[in-house]
Amino acid sequence: MLSETIGALQSYIRVTAAKFRETERIGPFLATYTTGNDHMFLNYAIPDNGGVPSAEDVAKLSEAFRARGLTPRLEFLTEAAPEAEAVLVEGGYTLERRVPLMICPPSQVVEQPVPAGITLVMPKTPAELRPMIRAQNVAFGEPDPGEHVEPSPAQLNGETISVMALTETGECVGGGVATAILDGASEVAGIGVIEEYRSRGIAAAMTEYLTREAHARGGRSVFLTPGAGQAERVYGRVGFTTAAECVHLSII
Repeated sequence: MLSETIGALQSYIRVTAAKFRETERIGPFLATYTTGNDHMFLNYAIPDNGGVPSAEDVAKLSEAFRARGLTPRLEFLTEAAPEAEAVLVEGGYTLERRVPLMICPPSQVVEQPVPAGITLVMPKTPAELRPMIRAQNVAFGEPDPGEHVEPSPAQLNGETISVMALTETGECVGGGVATAILDGASEVAGIGVIEEYRSRGIAAAMTEYLTREAHARGGRSVFLTPGAGQAERVYGRVGFTTAAECVHLSII
């Protein structure tokens, strides 16, 4: 039986993925497409809670992505659609990775010291947000977008909570966000620190900052999906514990 928490989080992920994207309903799937950006992490489908796709549904989904020149891809919580993965694999999808979904309720947050020489700031204007976004791109190995990067509407209107780490000279060396509160849920994401400043506790401090701010705004279920390496251990120090599994599938 699908737990209420997992069902609510999967619904949240589905709704937020559709924000600012074009969407298409294909059988029990919601396909989301980012206009003007073919990055595979910004174009993916999510099954309905408890959805059981047919082989025909899977074939139509794959064709819809290919027709747009995109990689057919899905992200979803295994527990939210437990029968979907097997049908997708039979339809040619392969596993990219399984990542834990971690949750931190208000009572569980652990204080993290801000490293000496670092200040955490909540950027609000385009001029303040651009250095943060550039630092995140560099931290994740993406091309530096330069000065032409544009913050999202949600960042500019304050729905998305942003935080950046500044050195004493004003250099931005990391950043992260917490998505808009929806039905008591918010996702902490994009926590990145440029290589020269890693292993100092900056990521943990930014995570705590965003988590507390999301809680203060009414977020009861603040969650995240850690990346590779030491990320899961870092988030565990802040108070996040694993509650579910997120699966990423695609046809390359």
